[in-house]
Amino acid sequence: MTLPEWVKPSILGCGFGAIAITIVGFTWGGWITSSKADKIASDRAQTEVVKAFVPVCVARSKTDPNAAKILADLEKAQSYQRDDVMMDSGWATLPGAGSPSRPLALACIEIVMAKA
Repeated sequence: MTLPEWVKPSILGCGFGAIAITIVGFTWGGWITSSKADKIASDRAQTEVVKAFVPVCVARSKTDPNAAKILADLEKAQSYQRDDVMMDSGWATLPGAGSPSRPLALACIEIVMAKA
């Protein structure tokens, strides 16, 4: 069976067109893969959890009997060491978590230091 001579250029045109549409879609069209969408969703969820628990961290800082010492340690610490001081205080531990959260510590430092 012989194919008409227009079939080969049509198939090549469809193939190149599909490749071009895919490149344009992922580059400028806003298409993303499912793994990138999962990462974006996870990052947004983490940000919202941190925002939700900053008031808990601030409340813990107000009720802690060692708050004055910890705030003094925060004042003395270099900016890159403050998150460690906050994490060691226990204020940045999410309820039910075994270890402190660094993103929560960083967000809590800003508010606690501003109110101190």
